[in-house]
Amino acid sequence: MSVLDETKSKMQKAIEHLKDSYKTLRTSRLNPNMLDDIKIEAYGSMAPLKSLATLSVKERQLIVTPFDISIIAQITKAILQSPFNLNPIQEKTSIRVPIPPLDEALRKKIAKEASQKTEEAKVVLREIRRKSNELIRQQQSDGEITKDELKSHEKKIQDLTDQFCTQSDKLLKDKEIEIMTV
Repeated sequence: MSVLDETKSKMQKAIEHLKDSYKTLRTSRLNPNMLDDIKIEAYGSMAPLKSLATLSVKERQLIVTPFDISIIAQITKAILQSPFNLNPIQEKTSIRVPIPPLDEALRKKIAKEASQKTEEAKVVLREIRRKSNELIRQQQSDGEITKDELKSHEKKIQDLTDQFCTQSDKLLKDKEIEIMTV
C-alpha cells in the first residue's frame, strides 16, 4: 500500500470515529446511542451498556432491557450518574429513562462539545499528515523517490488533509443544526 493510500485510509478512519462520537451527543431526536459511553460494573469488570442490554425508544423515553435482570440496579445507578442528568425509573424487567426536552443553554453546551470533538478530529488529521510527510521525506533521503516526487506527494497529502478537514467542518455544521433544531 502506498503512503498516499495509507494516509487516505487513516484519515477516513478518523472521520468515521468523529461520526461515531457524534452519535453519543444528545439531540432533539431521541437516540439510544446517546448512552453508548455509559460503562456498567458487572461480572467483575466494566462493560459498555449496549453489551449488557437492549436499548429502544418509546415516545419520549429510552427503554433499557438488561439481558440479565440481576444487574438492573447497577445499570440504573450508572445511568443516574451519567453526565446527561437523567432520572431512570427501574421496573421489574426494564428501566424507563424519560428524556426531558433540551433547553437553549444545554443545546449550546452540546453544540460546543460537538465542536470540541471536531477539533480533536482535525488534530488527528494533521498528525496523520505530519507522519505521512515524515515517511515520504525518509523515502526521499533513502533514494526511493525523487525530490519532484516528494513535492508531489506532499501536495497530495496536503490536499487530502484539506479535503478531510472540510468534510469534518461540514459534519459539524450538520450536527449543530440537528442539535439546535427544536
